Amino acid sequence: MEETNQSVVSEFILQGLCTSRELQIFLLLPFSTLYLMIMVGNLFVVILIIIDHHLHSPMYYLLANLSFVDLCLSSVTTPKLITDLVKENKTISFGGCMSQIFCVHIFAGGEMVLLVTMAYDRYVAICKPLHYTSIMDRQKCIWLVVISWIIGVVHAMSQLILILELPFCGPRSIDSFFCDIPLVMKLACINTDTLEIMINIDSGVLAMTCFILLLISYTYILLTVRSHSKDGSSKGSSKALSTCTSHIIVVVLFFGPVIFIYLWPVSITWVDKFLAVFYSVITPLLNPAIYTLRNRDINNAIKKLTSPM
Repeated sequence: MEETNQSVVSEFILQGLCTSRELQIFLLLPFSTLYLMIMVGNLFVVILIIIDHHLHSPMYYLLANLSFVDLCLSSVTTPKLITDLVKENKTISFGGCMSQIFCVHIFAGGEMVLLVTMAYDRYVAICKPLHYTSIMDRQKCIWLVVISWIIGVVHAMSQLILILELPFCGPRSIDSFFCDIPLVMKLACINTDTLEIMINIDSGVLAMTCFILLLISYTYILLTVRSHSKDGSSKGSSKALSTCTSHIIVVVLFFGPVIFIYLWPVSITWVDKFLAVFYSVITPLLNPAIYTLRNRDINNAIKKLTSPM
């Protein structure tokens, strides 16, 4: 049996956001501040919904889960991004890289399904208001959230199993600030064209299925709101439209980068890095702001919390 000269790669080198040392130092404070805001903002939403009994409804239960997932998703890549800004050698172990891939896809896949669940909740509330409490009971809400986590885990496992089968024996430099699957596959010692198609189909089917379901749900909701406004119930229609607008903004912010990254045929490094930052830092920051600024119940809960006894 012939011995090979191939050696197993034990770590990868991350090139980070940029090569300029001065720019990296400059970015340290903004990214640290943004991550702190993500942690505080999303934790605040979760805690507020837990402690205020007026917010113990399916919509806010799902919103609390969304904030928790956003917090987790950002925490997979952002702390590493921040610490690497002050390091000369930006390395990540093979196990750390695989763990990062696994966790990113758990939370991203779970969030896609959770956004569909939130759309279903709004559909029932607006289109079938008389049956809302019987359809969206506590048990069903819990099961919907559990299903979103299960789909996230299954999606992540399917991605990770394919990557773990690859032999890595040569180049180990990743031109990004985290272990992104397409970039990691390029470092394999074999041709990965077929595998890349399989992974893109896996991610694309989940993303497009969720996106189409969301598109159908919100189209139906907006048509229902429009018909109600014509019937004269303008106050209820205005509140429903405001809530749905917040949901739609979050959906666009989340799915825009995902669809672009995985379905766009041409890979441009700086565009990919910008979208990855937007996806892992900006979106988790904007979600709590969008919901809290546009939601009367949450604003009232904040006022009650901050008002003197």
